[in-house]
Amino acid sequence: MKSLSVIVPFYNVENYIEKCLETLVNQTLQDIEIILVNDGSQDKSVDIVKKYLNKYPNKITYLEKENGGLSDARNYALPYAKGEYIAFLDSDDYVEKTMYKDMYELAKKENSDMVECDFYWEYPDKKKEDIGIIYKNKKEMLEKVRVVAWNKLIKKEILEKSKIIFPKAYRYEDVEFTYKLIPYIEKVSFLKKPCVHYIQREGSISNKQNERNKEIFDVLEHVINYYIENKWYNEYKNELEYVYVRYAFCSSMLRIVKIEDEEIRKKLLKLTWKKVYTTFPSWKKNPILRNKYDLKSMYLRTINKFTFKMYSNLLYLAQNHVKNKKEKK
Repeated sequence: MKSLSVIVPFYNVENYIEKCLETLVNQTLQDIEIILVNDGSQDKSVDIVKKYLNKYPNKITYLEKENGGLSDARNYALPYAKGEYIAFLDSDDYVEKTMYKDMYELAKKENSDMVECDFYWEYPDKKKEDIGIIYKNKKEMLEKVRVVAWNKLIKKEILEKSKIIFPKAYRYEDVEFTYKLIPYIEKVSFLKKPCVHYIQREGSISNKQNERNKEIFDVLEHVINYYIENKWYNEYKNELEYVYVRYAFCSSMLRIVKIEDEEIRKKLLKLTWKKVYTTFPSWKKNPILRNKYDLKSMYLRTINKFTFKMYSNLLYLAQNHVKNKKEKK
């Protein structure tokens, strides 16, 4: 058994994948398995990958499949992983060379089911550090976890036991994967330094805003149904409600107002309001929301039909102003 398997799907990332691979093959953790999944790539990514495969045959496992998207490629690779711990990395990102050694040693020292590290948001002209909040139990984890797969090490045994996989053909795959996994996680460790460079590029799926933004409600519904089916819902209802509302009126709304098509934008804003009040009609009474005094929670407490419309209009105007300034440069 290897110490760690890093699963890296790739699709048309010829301008990024070499930097990603350089940081993986030069990891200070020697007992590492790098699983590269060609998800039907049509550019020169395959040539770059095969060059590294020839040079590092003992470190790299190469898999090939028809295009099915990120979730499908990650799921496809999981049965091939031989590591005690599993990590996921996107092929347009890259990592610090000591990342996996530091995280694996911490996992072994503290007998962790999962290890989480901080990361950088890396833009063409700037870099911003993302520092996570330490959570002490599953309820806090539901409320505070950063729902990305690529800043974590997860014990393979947990994935095998839970049978949790990524939802195929949906955006926000990390949201569903992370929240479904939480009930199985007993011990989390935190490496308090940024190790992943999360590259922000305009052509990426996460930066394309369109009607598929509504899929956040599908994956959140999958999560809620999963908790109901496993008889966990009553225990975690407050956390699930708080998370649902926060997504709807914060990050999801910020994405929706960037949709250029007015008809789709208004349609999704209307859907957002309907989804929240259909799923959690009494969300204003949520005890987590009522007892938090951070800016986000205070903003959520001001939401009503009038302010929702006002905030969405203001956000739309603000993002258009930023866009116009960029275009003039």
